Amino acid sequence: MFRSLSVPSFSADNTDHLRIRPYHQADLPAIATVYNESILKGGITMDCHLYSAEDIRKTTAKFNQRETILVAQQDQQVIGWGIIKRYSDRWGYRVCCETSVYLALSEKGKGYGKLIQQALLQKVKEFGYHHVVAKILAANQTSIEFHLRFGFEIVGIQKEIGFYQGKWHNVVIMQLILPDIPPYRPNFT
Repeated sequence: MFRSLSVPSFSADNTDHLRIRPYHQADLPAIATVYNESILKGGITMDCHLYSAEDIRKTTAKFNQRETILVAQQDQQVIGWGIIKRYSDRWGYRVCCETSVYLALSEKGKGYGKLIQQALLQKVKEFGYHHVVAKILAANQTSIEFHLRFGFEIVGIQKEIGFYQGKWHNVVIMQLILPDIPPYRPNFT
């Protein structure tokens, strides 16, 4: 479950009551609905089965204190979300996380993804991550260009790493280094 750390409310011009906040258990059905839209559209995620709120609950139950979901809420409705998850549970990778952003398809192109990404990157810094990874289907040029605008760089392409909908898929690996964040060194007791 999410530890109570400061997460500012983000907004931008023309976003009419959009708020970015930590998820609550009551948000899990909406998170699943938004994700399922991306699955059904195709070309956004490698997931092929639809998710229930229980599936999302099982994912969040495995979170450590440096993993979370932030939701974008507009007029009491969750219209998007972003996730921060550790890159690996191996100790040396404690400085690296992976992020993803998902929006309801009807809400794309309105600047909401930018707000979610800004909030995620602020939370990444609060969690003490130095290195951020994004794995994006190579055919998803919109997402690649979106990440480039935030300073991510392409560091590789994994060819034919996935197979679904009758064809092979490549994944673009992008990274963002946060030079002002030192290595995470928790206090052990």
